[in-house]
Amino acid sequence: MSGGVGSRFWPFSKENKPKQFLDFFGTGRSLLQSTYDRFKKIVPAENIYIVTNDAYAEMTKQQLPEINDNQLLLEPMRRNTAPAIAFATFRIKAVNPNANIIVAPSDHLIMKEDQFVADMLKGLEFVDENPVLLTLGITPSRPETGYGYIQVNEVEKDGIHKVKAFTEKPNIDLATKFVESGEFVWNSGIFLWNVDSIMNAFRIHLPDIIQKFNEGKELFNTPAEKEFIDASFPFCANVSIDYGIMEKADNVYVNISNFGWSDLGTWGALHEISDRDENNNANLNCKTIFVESQDNIVAMNEDKLVVLQGLDDYIVAESDNVLLICKKSEEQRIKHFVTDVKFRYGDEYV
Repeated sequence: MSGGVGSRFWPFSKENKPKQFLDFFGTGRSLLQSTYDRFKKIVPAENIYIVTNDAYAEMTKQQLPEINDNQLLLEPMRRNTAPAIAFATFRIKAVNPNANIIVAPSDHLIMKEDQFVADMLKGLEFVDENPVLLTLGITPSRPETGYGYIQVNEVEKDGIHKVKAFTEKPNIDLATKFVESGEFVWNSGIFLWNVDSIMNAFRIHLPDIIQKFNEGKELFNTPAEKEFIDASFPFCANVSIDYGIMEKADNVYVNISNFGWSDLGTWGALHEISDRDENNNANLNCKTIFVESQDNIVAMNEDKLVVLQGLDDYIVAESDNVLLICKKSEEQRIKHFVTDVKFRYGDEYV
């Protein structure tokens, strides 16, 4: 899944080049490219499908010239993760009616790739043998308000637990209680299932979406697919797979994993996994001098030198024509800043 805007990473992430297309760590590979490289170790390259927005088709092809047009599933508009996954599911079923599927966002960071590959192969075997919906849960290292949580049931099968409940992003007090209880793991947003298992879940929990795609099921993986999607996709409900299916289904399991994961959803999450100095300051690909400052993250163009004095717990980020200076503890307000900027000054800065 590679169609999001990543507005929480504004101004680094903008509508014309969202975070999945950015090289955050100076490795020479964007988050999307790194995700593609990772999954080539698990499935044949020709079996990797990328669901993204029409506007990002050319950028995706530029970053991944080895994929063919048939592997690019283009949404005419954003409709959240459930319609995107339904689109991909119908295409995959048209190609292989018995397929086992991994669904993964394109903007995650995985530090322990060997462990990740092992967990994926274990999960594919599990969903091949059981008609379930499997998600990956991450053992929490801290109380985190930017992630959803999964409460784990004691029932265990082949080292995989039944899910008791999903919980949306909590406040800090609740997140602390979750971590202390030992019953909760972070929701990674990575899913595995057989094509029939997820089709059945859509029939039960999101029948309107599956009915809409069923109207053109004979057109998937044919030249007429694009025209059908352009006409039908906008009428799908704007709903996430978590809310639409995972929180409601009774056959959801979780494999608790530890492969050095971050969804890079927030500046705070990026700060956590970045190299930091003795005062907990981090910088991304730029020169910095921190004076009487701590717990900050600075992201600038490579040719900039930044001197910070007397700042604690701040995000300082510049990209093109925008400079953001924001309390890290209040970064959830960045989305509101983007809305305000768009209202006052138009699309040029977002």
